[in-house]
Amino acid sequence: MARSISTPVLWSQYLAARFGAMALTTFDAESNLHAAKTLGRLLYRCDRRHRERTLTHLRQAFPRLDAASLNKLSQKSFEHLVQLAVEVCHVPRLINRDSWSRHIRIGPLRDAVDVLNSGKPVILVTGHLGNWEVLGYLMAVLGFEVDSIARPLNNRLINDWLLGIRQRRGQRVLTKWDASDRMVRVLERGGALAFIADQNAGDKGLFVPFFGRLASTYKSIGLLALTHNAPIICGYSGRVDGGFRYEVGIGDVIHPEDWAGHEDPLFYITARYMRAIEGMIRLRPEQYLWMHRRWKSRPRYERQGQPMPASVRNKLEGLPWMTPSHMDRLTEPA
Repeated sequence: MARSISTPVLWSQYLAARFGAMALTTFDAESNLHAAKTLGRLLYRCDRRHRERTLTHLRQAFPRLDAASLNKLSQKSFEHLVQLAVEVCHVPRLINRDSWSRHIRIGPLRDAVDVLNSGKPVILVTGHLGNWEVLGYLMAVLGFEVDSIARPLNNRLINDWLLGIRQRRGQRVLTKWDASDRMVRVLERGGALAFIADQNAGDKGLFVPFFGRLASTYKSIGLLALTHNAPIICGYSGRVDGGFRYEVGIGDVIHPEDWAGHEDPLFYITARYMRAIEGMIRLRPEQYLWMHRRWKSRPRYERQGQPMPASVRNKLEGLPWMTPSHMDRLTEPA
């Protein structure tokens, strides 16, 4: 459950957010994004804790990059974070049926569109990359009915305000805390469910490769796909040209026949969509939230200081895309 917030703090946060959004939208999006980039550089210099965490994660993900390149990439990720916060205020106003094509270019989507138009259940996944809000708004304005899974904000007033904005534009949002039964009903009627799928799932999550290290991942997406025979579409929305313009594309479409016959289909599905998310991040690594603690939880054998068990090694080596060099990285001491 969300932690309790006192009434004065609740309202002060809410009013600050509303006045901030109002102030931002009095200026054009391009000007605000330019200012946000400058603010992001300032935040990078001031926020030592998150700067060091970001650099640690980037060194893990890109071990061949030199220190100067890592610092540059880290700073750009801070700039992106502040720009993302600014974009949230502009997206509802600028992305609509009449204007979306001025701001969004779409890559090849034929396979994904065929799946979405099939009338059968489908799962959509993305990560904390680019602007995932743009994906939701685009799906709504194009007429695709999608139910998105979201974690409620601690401040219920801000949460209800943002939820109302999303839903007025045609999105449907399910909160994580009470979504289990509703998710099943969506898939049973042949609907589409959308997840941000790269969150740390704790010590009991399923550990699959992500940038050369095992990362705890929720089992629920794979289990829903298996139970309902639902394809998984892995998509992204990345900012292009430095302004309020985006590219929407597909990293992978995972069909039920792809996991049929695998000894551990849940592991295969989870590893494959995380591989797709990693590939999408590599297109624009500066637009990923490297400061979030993706690798916080560790496998039991690692916590106990033991080598990787043969059973885990066999699962990893059984992935069709696994190579000896990738295995070497996964088995290196943290």
